[in-house]
Amino acid sequence: MTRPKAVLIGPPGSGKTTVGTALAERLGVALRDTDADTEAVAGKPIGEIFIDDGEERFRELERAAVAAALAEHEGVVALGGGAVLTAETQELLAGHTVVYLKVGLSEAIKRVGLASARPLLVLNPRSQMRKLLEERLPIYERLGTVHVDTDGRAPADIVEEIAKALEAGA
Repeated sequence: MTRPKAVLIGPPGSGKTTVGTALAERLGVALRDTDADTEAVAGKPIGEIFIDDGEERFRELERAAVAAALAEHEGVVALGGGAVLTAETQELLAGHTVVYLKVGLSEAIKRVGLASARPLLVLNPRSQMRKLLEERLPIYERLGTVHVDTDGRAPADIVEEIAKALEAGA
């Protein structure tokens, strides 16, 4: 059975794509980013999917992208920040090595920026990010089999911590 080496979850700005790319390189495998898969299927950026088709359609495409990545990919998988919100995706993650990349509000805002192209952060980015973190934190914490704090840390250090956890059989 095909299984990813690690599945990265966390809020926007936690470093899923950056850390995922470096971790995949460190492990000698490929990175699969479900946001990129979703954009490829839709033929447009996530922001446009939200505007043109609505969040419900985006979440539908995202669920399919996550299911396919978990079933087909043997490398590192990076999930979109909100992918973990559905019960279906939460069930699919059971039994996988799920790495929760933790990030604080101020660090996430700094990384994402207040002029973000992220559709859920458009109106009041700081307030929206706070709400998003409050809503999703319990889910990330419950699903993560490995928890890694990313605040104030270089991607290389985060990758080393994850690699050691994977080697230890996390």
